[in-house]
Amino acid sequence: MNAAPDDVRAPGAPPVQRWWGLGDVAAGFFLAIAGSQIALAVVLGATGRDAGDVDDLPLSLVLVTQLGLWLGLLGAPVMATRLKGSGLVADLRLRIRWRDLWVGGGIGAALQLVVLPLLYWPLLEFLDKGSSDLEEPARQLTDRADGAIGVVLLVLIVGLGAPVIEEIFYRGLFQGALRKRGLGPVVSIGVMSLVFGASHFELLQLPALVIFGAVAGWLAHRYARLGPSIAAHVAFNMVTVVALLVR
Repeated sequence: MNAAPDDVRAPGAPPVQRWWGLGDVAAGFFLAIAGSQIALAVVLGATGRDAGDVDDLPLSLVLVTQLGLWLGLLGAPVMATRLKGSGLVADLRLRIRWRDLWVGGGIGAALQLVVLPLLYWPLLEFLDKGSSDLEEPARQLTDRADGAIGVVLLVLIVGLGAPVIEEIFYRGLFQGALRKRGLGPVVSIGVMSLVFGASHFELLQLPALVIFGAVAGWLAHRYARLGPSIAAHVAFNMVTVVALLVR
């Protein structure tokens, strides 16, 4: 039986046992990596491409490879909470309110537009790099958005799919599993954000990803639901997408 909103239970109601944990997080990582590699192999084989063509795949095929990744990142929390808990809403606090769009969205946009540029300015100067180097991974995807269909696919992949699924996995399942292990919110958010950043395999973007992961983790903890962190993630990603599309 699902929990009431904000996990408020009737007086005397027995607590729901939640047995999912870090093992389910590890399974999610494994399934995500395996799923993405299998999907990529199928795409390359079916289209007669090889590994050297990965960076040139059209967005329609990028979406197929992402589905393999998302199968693990979303499948693990769905199955873990369904079989060992009370479902995504009760266990991972997958709830959203209208005000989350403004609170989370405003924070995500401000982080991308103001905070990170200021923080990255001395780092880029020290490394003798520019903003174009920082934007390169996003530009590689944006440059493949040809026409209206390409833009729609880009928004689906970067602006909606990735934020929702990653928030459920990282701020929901992973951060929740760390808290269940007895770690405090600061340590849980810190560990989760480091893993979140490292999992993108982008060295130059690592500080930005870790910072965003920490902010999203704080939002999920502060508001006791994923709505604000999802809104922040959508805004964070879409600011870059829109900026690159209009250039």
